[in-house]
Amino acid sequence: MASPSVSLHRIRAPVQRAIANATALSAAATRSYATIPTNTSEPSSSSSKPARRPTYFKDTTVASLDEFLETKSSSLPPTEAYQLRTAEVGPASNRRTITRLPEWLKTPIPAGNANVKKIKSDLRGLGLHTVCEEARCPNLSECWGGDNKNAATATIMLMGDTCTRGCRFCSVKTNRKPPPLDPHEPEHTAEALARWGLGYVVLTSVDRDDLADGGARHFAETIRKIKAKKPSLLVEALTGDFMGDLDMVRIVADSGLDVYAHNVETVEGLTPYVRDRRATFRQSLKVLEHAKKIRGAEGIVTKTSIMLGLGEQEHELVDALKELRNVGVDVVTFGQYMRPTKRHLQVEKYVTPEEFEMWRQRALDMGFLYVASGPLVRSSYKAGEAFIENVLKKRASEKGIGSVDNKLGQAIAME
Repeated sequence: MASPSVSLHRIRAPVQRAIANATALSAAATRSYATIPTNTSEPSSSSSKPARRPTYFKDTTVASLDEFLETKSSSLPPTEAYQLRTAEVGPASNRRTITRLPEWLKTPIPAGNANVKKIKSDLRGLGLHTVCEEARCPNLSECWGGDNKNAATATIMLMGDTCTRGCRFCSVKTNRKPPPLDPHEPEHTAEALARWGLGYVVLTSVDRDDLADGGARHFAETIRKIKAKKPSLLVEALTGDFMGDLDMVRIVADSGLDVYAHNVETVEGLTPYVRDRRATFRQSLKVLEHAKKIRGAEGIVTKTSIMLGLGEQEHELVDALKELRNVGVDVVTFGQYMRPTKRHLQVEKYVTPEEFEMWRQRALDMGFLYVASGPLVRSSYKAGEAFIENVLKKRASEKGIGSVDNKLGQAIAME
């Protein structure tokens, strides 16, 4: 039988450990530091993680989301509506004044429309790109959000989404060596457009100076496949300058397209600062002139676009329009330059709708067939395409009647 002293020793040890642990916990709970107020509530023993410091915005002058959305407020008088407003932003130690976006440039967010989502789904499924998305066009919701796909317009961007040039106004990705061309892209593009049932489509592309032909043959093959699947579909091709190689311009112009478009972008004096140094105003004029010569004055419509708000002067813009008319350009569009990011050129001026209307009228007086002019107008804006479509159909019908008359005349002469 064990002695009583041994049993008491075994019981005493765990009791002492329990008392020591209880004393340590009590001391830790009541311990305080000089940097923490004594009236601070005790931390919960159930949570092992320390409480996170609450976060908040210190700058209470940040505008709300409503300031960037189109609102249905009552119309303002022109003198007040066209007046630019400013706002102070930044911390108190480094305040700066910025110019607010004018009311006439605010557009709805392109979301929530079933047609927009459907078109995006079709494009992603076939691995296609659009300049509407890559260039962050403000008209995306309007052009893609028609009542049905027959009323929608999308500008397909061929040869990938990476450009070999670095224009200072464009947000398209750039790289000296983009990925190789997709050999299935012409077929996929033709399939998508035939599926949509459109009557008019715009094709454009990035500049591919890394290719021997600049992508001209890829462009021409796409147009031929589109025409093979749907001959009635009117095709506009918005091309680059192919480094001034007019033989490549001929390849695209002879592919069966209806409208040949190439943008001069700005006036001649600003071209070296706005566009890539490999692009010149005179080179663009030669491209447009050569496309018109290949197909004849009535065989093709030539088109270009000019951005306003980059610092151009009135006399420079007038000279540019005269030069364009001298090489036979039929259609010109004017739009407001919008800065894509802070890395791009700043906006020198927000041109008012009244000024855009003035330039539209002056261009028509110079003899242009059609002019689309407005703050949100872009080179492939759908407002101009309906008019151009009617002109092309009218010319085609007149050409058909003329060919029939010629055949009748030949038959009579033979008899």
